[in-house]
Amino acid sequence: MTDTVTAAPLFDCRKAFADELIAMARADERVVVVCNDSVGSSNLVKFREEFPDRLINVGIAEQDLVGVGAGLANGGMLPFVSAAAPFLTGRALEQIKADVAYSHARVVLCGQSPGMAYGELGPTHHSIEDLSWIRAVADLPVIVPADPAETRAALRWAAAHDGPSYLRIGRFPVPAVNPDDLVFEPGRSRQLADGDDVTVIAVGAIVSRALDAAARLREEGIRLRVINMASIEPLDEEAVLRAAAETRGVITAEEATVTGGLGAAVASLLAQHRPTPMRILGVPRTFAPTGSTEFLLGHFGLTADGIAAAARQLAGDGPR
Repeated sequence: MTDTVTAAPLFDCRKAFADELIAMARADERVVVVCNDSVGSSNLVKFREEFPDRLINVGIAEQDLVGVGAGLANGGMLPFVSAAAPFLTGRALEQIKADVAYSHARVVLCGQSPGMAYGELGPTHHSIEDLSWIRAVADLPVIVPADPAETRAALRWAAAHDGPSYLRIGRFPVPAVNPDDLVFEPGRSRQLADGDDVTVIAVGAIVSRALDAAARLREEGIRLRVINMASIEPLDEEAVLRAAAETRGVITAEEATVTGGLGAAVASLLAQHRPTPMRILGVPRTFAPTGSTEFLLGHFGLTADGIAAAARQLAGDGPR
């Protein structure tokens, strides 16, 4: 069967990020970008051409990267700190915690090419731990947009937010799953497919795969509810608890390690308030093998087939 969503045109969220950033910079002279020798990979070439004095390249020095961003925020600027997600979060976690979150600096942290988007470059470049690390930091919203429209909407929200935020900017091409006029709200999910048998809660590039799984399962008489949980912190607790009450079980699916991200957030909530059968799909506590992004997603079951298999298991667990 042909995928119903992933057969649609695919888009790079980095282009939406760059275009929206340029539009905001034209409207607000406080907007500046700080990057770590990543102008090309962050898709910031056009921004630099139009605003050469408002792009600060600190070189390969991520701790300085975040510190400079926090200093600019303290000086009244609106900094977007952009770098490959594994290096932004792994090398500068202390600065993210102390200089940005604890200090309540109005800094937008933009983790580029997250998950396993770097493919064959391997575990040094994979950013599967970032959701676990960043979600543990207090007072720092964690946002994982699913497509270009949600990327643009999340950027607009982050620019207006009175405080810091962390956004994952996807590199892996994805289809559009949200309307162009989407308004992003932290702590609010979007239900993209109705269903009362099983629920899948997904983020980022996996959302479209969850929709494909729902289409396949409909032909088998299994109705899969699909929730796009772009806001991991704060979490839409009401939607999670409602799904647990109304369906047989809950699947979480994320391009991240399962030790502390979306799956852990949902499991913690349900364990405390409504114990529910679950399947947590993601990367187990292991380093990924070498291979393309598509290969790696398949290797860890982050595909329409993998999600459908988990849903069949939960659908057979008994009555609601």
